[in-house]
Amino acid sequence: MSLESVTQSVDEAVSGFFEPIAKWLGEVVFYAVPVGGTDLPLIVAWLVVAGLVFTGWFGFVQVRKFRLAVDVVRGKYDEKGSAGEVNHFQALTAAVSGTVGLGNIAGVAVAVSIGGPGATFWMILCGLLGMATKFVEVTLGVKYREVHADGTVSGGPMHYLPKGLAERFGRNGKTLGKVLAVLASFMILFFGLFGGNLFQVNQSYAQLVSVTGGEDGAIGSSAGALFFGILVAALVGIVLLGGIRSIANVTSRLVPAMAGIYIVACLIVILVNVSAVPDAVAAIVEGAFNPEGVAGGVLGALIIGFKRAAFSNEAGLGSAPIAHSAVKTKHPASEGLVALLEPFIDTVVICTMTALTIVIANPATLGEDIGGVTITSDAFETVLPWFPYILTVAVMLFAISTVLTWGYYGLKAWTYLFGRSRTSEVTYKVLYTVLAIAGSLLTLQTLIDLADAVLFSLAVINIIGLYLLAPVVKRELNSFLEYVRARDAGGETGDGEDQESVKTTV
Repeated sequence: MSLESVTQSVDEAVSGFFEPIAKWLGEVVFYAVPVGGTDLPLIVAWLVVAGLVFTGWFGFVQVRKFRLAVDVVRGKYDEKGSAGEVNHFQALTAAVSGTVGLGNIAGVAVAVSIGGPGATFWMILCGLLGMATKFVEVTLGVKYREVHADGTVSGGPMHYLPKGLAERFGRNGKTLGKVLAVLASFMILFFGLFGGNLFQVNQSYAQLVSVTGGEDGAIGSSAGALFFGILVAALVGIVLLGGIRSIANVTSRLVPAMAGIYIVACLIVILVNVSAVPDAVAAIVEGAFNPEGVAGGVLGALIIGFKRAAFSNEAGLGSAPIAHSAVKTKHPASEGLVALLEPFIDTVVICTMTALTIVIANPATLGEDIGGVTITSDAFETVLPWFPYILTVAVMLFAISTVLTWGYYGLKAWTYLFGRSRTSEVTYKVLYTVLAIAGSLLTLQTLIDLADAVLFSLAVINIIGLYLLAPVVKRELNSFLEYVRARDAGGETGDGEDQESVKTTV
């Protein structure tokens, strides 16, 4: 029996078993109501409302404290002897690597295809609102993290939900928090294995095949797929074995590199068509409030923009606090401020660059069908005929960084459910790397659809907890701002541990 027939049989068997479950859960989680001639998914409304509430509750923290957040990333307010495993910049890049991916390339093209240029405006607005939600959940992640005896750290909704609710509401809160923590762990683990791992490997392999001659090309065969899967799995396995320090060291180099490559390509297209920039910006603004040919008009464009942004930056889902919790800090709100930069980078910068490039280039395929990565690729190809190869590199970097970060997220969920023994951790890492190999051979689309539904159902649990624990976040923010004022008044440079050690030596 050939490898192709085996993989096809596995795909069919998995789909046959999980398809009814995926369909039912998808209908529940992504349930949509008709509004103004279009459909509004309630889960998207839930995320956007949370962004609005937290933006108001914390007085537009994403605007007022943006500069302070940048200063924290730079290490200006680092403290010697802080518990944690990575610095602020490494924690940010590790978390960004989990969100920046195919959604920024293909998802934006879908938004522009369906909602017109105006969807970009609403996508940016949703990203700005998501910054406040991310601030809240990450502050809680660091506040209630668990620092182990070996110096490693575990954090995320599986920790701040039980600890925070118990602290605020006593025994009843503790019981509710434990139930929610188990559910959250399962959801993160399931998505990590199939959405954050298998899907990313599958799509990066598909893009590589497309630029190397297709199925008849050098790696289009099942042997080529197996080789690619083993190579990615080996890379991921080696880095994953090193823990968050190893992952952060890789992503702190990989994320700026992949973002830089992609943004430079966007800028090339924009500069070549610089005379079209004013019209493109006008089309985005006008399309937001007076869209033509968009189902539901303004509301339709708004919903599409909000939907793509919510799926892209994951604000409110509870995933990013896992990576951010490993930061070296004594003030939880300091990392919360760092985290609000994440939706800004992911949605406001990278997604907007993609959208602007598509609107300016206006590729012929844009009006033909609802497409994803092909539309983005065609937009770049109008100026850079060789861009599909650059896009392949970008997709590969996006995919690998996402697989690494979700490998870490899944590990923390796994150890919460099954314990932190060496056997438990090795079992998970073997399972994760095997699924990475399977990603290039199998599609398992039904499992991926199920993973998406599971992850977004986490938002319901997580945001309820964020509302209940918001007063804790406000206290932490005030505490950190007092520290900042005191440090600034004292004239300290605050360049972190390295500088302090140098001073001591001198």
